[in-house]
Amino acid sequence: MARTLLFACDLSAENRSAFGRAIRLASEQGAHLDILHVLDPYLPHRVLHDLESAVVADIQSIMTDLREDYAFEEPAHLIQTVTGAPYAEIIREAHERQADMIILGTHRKRGHPDLIGGTTLARVLRSAPCPVLIISQPPARAWHDILVPVDFSLACRRTLHETLCRFPEARLKLLHAWNIPGERELGSDSGFALWRDQEVSRLRRQLEQDVDQLMSEFEQVPELELVLEQGNPLEVLMSHLRHQPPDLLALSNHNPSEQCGQIILHLLSELHYDIMVCRAW
Repeated sequence: MARTLLFACDLSAENRSAFGRAIRLASEQGAHLDILHVLDPYLPHRVLHDLESAVVADIQSIMTDLREDYAFEEPAHLIQTVTGAPYAEIIREAHERQADMIILGTHRKRGHPDLIGGTTLARVLRSAPCPVLIISQPPARAWHDILVPVDFSLACRRTLHETLCRFPEARLKLLHAWNIPGERELGSDSGFALWRDQEVSRLRRQLEQDVDQLMSEFEQVPELELVLEQGNPLEVLMSHLRHQPPDLLALSNHNPSEQCGQIILHLLSELHYDIMVCRAW
């Protein structure tokens, strides 16, 4: 059964890079691209009928332009319009089509984390049944370097598994931030320092074992680097993103109702890389 990528198209300038990436991914992966545009259900019926034809024509025209600009092949695709609340229809269509991935563009309210929480993008992230790609970079940019923040949770292991399955040829960097209890009070004590070093070594061995176990499930093993840094996980991640921005950041949405209002929304407000968010189960 062919994979299905669901691209939510809103015809905005911010959506153009996401459209190009959707075309590229569908072509490279041999997937079917379903292009969805959600119309306002409160428009008069006659207006809706005329608008639907215009929207489909515009979408087809943009697709042709993008393919010519980037020399992309034309994937098998379907353009469809529906009426309703955008986030609800995107989620419903993803369920009904058994989509392997939802692709969205960035939101216009960038730079304001407090304004993103109620957007279509944030609502889709909270309830999506499959990984969601949020695209901000030009589609011609290859995803050579992928950053995956990791811990010992099942959610992070699932995200790593999704990343390995979808992008087996990329270079993966696994970033784990850790806080050792007592560091502030006992950091200068030689006995504590010995115990701390032993704990860090144990942590690295545990992570390496987890990664090796995952690697054994794949025929093609990508280039991989494991990075351990001490500090608050969010602060460590943000520092890493500022100094070594990846092509793609792969995140797990541990608790959609809370995390989407914290780390993920903060990242979406200052987006300088593409993001893949995977559900926790």
